[in-house]
Amino acid sequence: MPLKRFILEMGAGNDLHGGDYTKAALRAVQDALHHSSLAFIRSLGLDSKKMQVEVTIGVQDPAKVDAAAVKASLPHGQVKVNVIKGGLNVPEGEGHDLAVIASAAIAVRFEMP
Repeated sequence: MPLKRFILEMGAGNDLHGGDYTKAALRAVQDALHHSSLAFIRSLGLDSKKMQVEVTIGVQDPAKVDAAAVKASLPHGQVKVNVIKGGLNVPEGEGHDLAVIASAAIAVRFEMP
């Protein structure tokens, strides 16, 4: 059976001091989650364990995101995390501080006939 996308939600997060890419990514994911409700799962009698969740994180330095920590932050489903180049770095004028802005997109899919 083909997978059908039910939700695509976006979020943004940042770490204003310290340049922590994982912290910014986690905040972006939480922002996206707080914009969504998965009430349809109960309404349609679907099994949340069968839900396919694809998370795409965009940051300027993808290698600095702990994808396992992002995956662990999702409460339901079979989660896949992709970290790509995106987002934004905002350096402080004297180079002592770095603000990291991350973008997140979360797609939720189920197998449907």
